[in-house]
Amino acid sequence: MTLRRVQHNEYVEEHGGDYEDFEAGMVIRHWPGRTITETDNTWLTLLTMNQHPLHFDRHYGAGSEYGRVLVNSGITLCLVGGMTVQALSARAVANLGWDKVRLKDPVYVGDTLYATSRILDKRLSNSRPGQGIITVETTGTKSTGEAVIVFERSFMVRCRETD
Repeated sequence: MTLRRVQHNEYVEEHGGDYEDFEAGMVIRHWPGRTITETDNTWLTLLTMNQHPLHFDRHYGAGSEYGRVLVNSGITLCLVGGMTVQALSARAVANLGWDKVRLKDPVYVGDTLYATSRILDKRLSNSRPGQGIITVETTGTKSTGEAVIVFERSFMVRCRETD
C-alpha cells in the first residue's frame, strides 16, 4: 500500500502501480497470507464443477497416496494470484495471461499460503501508446517454507509519462 498526499494532512490509499513503479529484479513479498479452510476447498471445488472425490471426500482421500483430502490446485492458483493484486495489478488495464504454471507440493486444508513476486521484465506496449507490459514470476509457499506453486503472469498498466 502506498499513501499519496492530496492535501495538508490528507492522503489517498493507492494500490497497484504504474509502469514506472516496476523494475526488473524487484522482489515483492505480498501480505497477508491465507489459511485454506475445508469450506473454501469444498465450495470452490464444486463451484468449478471439479468432480474428483480427492478434493471433498475424506474417505476417498484417506485411501489415496496423500492420505487425506487435497486442496484443488485451481484454488491454489486463484488464491496465490489474488494475493498479488493489491501490490502489482490493482490499477492494471488488463490481465494478459498466465504462463509456466507449475505445482510444486500438495496443499491441504489448514495450510497457510503466502506469495512472493519477482519482476521479470517490463516493456512499453507496441500497440497501445501510454501503456506498458509487466511480467512477473510469483511463488506461493506454505507457512512452513515449501513452495507449492510457481507461475508467470503478464499484465498491462498505464504509464504516468508518455513521450
